[in-house]
Amino acid sequence: MAFEGLRQNISELDENVSSYVEHSIEYARLKSFKISMVLVTYLAKVILVGTIAVLALLFLSMAASFAIGNAMDNTIYGFAIVGLVYLILGIIGYRFRDKLNKPLLKMFSEYFFDEP
Repeated sequence: MAFEGLRQNISELDENVSSYVEHSIEYARLKSFKISMVLVTYLAKVILVGTIAVLALLFLSMAASFAIGNAMDNTIYGFAIVGLVYLILGIIGYRFRDKLNKPLLKMFSEYFFDEP
């Protein structure tokens, strides 16, 4: 009689553990899907806005180069000045590249470690 109750308790324990493992796996799948979709949508937005910004910057740079070149009566000088401005901005961006890590880590950690 005592063994029958023990066997029933072990059977219920086995069912509960199996259910827990199954639900934990399902939760992990949903969590990974959420994180991957946040990443995909973020990258899609960055690519879209980045492409438009690069095209706008290209046309504005060409206009500035020609305007500076016409003002100096030499188009090459206009392009050289605009190129130097971009070189200086690139060096400044390279020097401060480590400052970008903290905001990115903070933003993605909110999606990864949020409580359900």
